[in-house]
Amino acid sequence: MEFKRYFLEQLESEAEASRKALERVPEGQNSWKPHEKSMELGKLAALVATMPGWVALMIDHDELDLNGNGKKFQTKAVETRAELAALLEEGLKASRKSLENTTEEHLMKTWKLKMGDQVLSEGPRYVTISNGALSHLAHHRGQLTVYLRLNDAKVPAIYGPSADEFN
Repeated sequence: MEFKRYFLEQLESEAEASRKALERVPEGQNSWKPHEKSMELGKLAALVATMPGWVALMIDHDELDLNGNGKKFQTKAVETRAELAALLEEGLKASRKSLENTTEEHLMKTWKLKMGDQVLSEGPRYVTISNGALSHLAHHRGQLTVYLRLNDAKVPAIYGPSADEFN
């Protein structure tokens, strides 16, 4: 199977799981966080909503410099679940297009994450898409489901049953 086909299928699967979680984010609680060192709920939800768009970023650009062009990609909380859904769909549309238009050869080329002159990570695009976008999304969505539970919102079944569904 081609990487791009695999990633298109993964993207759709992860998007559906993210939709389920984002639909349950309590509105009006953006500043809530479970611990002083934790990310705020609004920023975490927006991060989960925008991460599917990272695939397009990794395909369409050779690098992301967090001190340079990365500033425009910094996550900002939004006020409503409808806005979260729109962010998710926008990123999905861009990533689908980039995946459909890329080549296997391009996915083998190097992609870098930098902070100024310091390289934070570097590797073939297919690895950075798998680890830096899709697995990373699953991690933050998992955090979001814990935030949902702590805010008495129902936790969706994602990879299997949850205590709120299928019991």
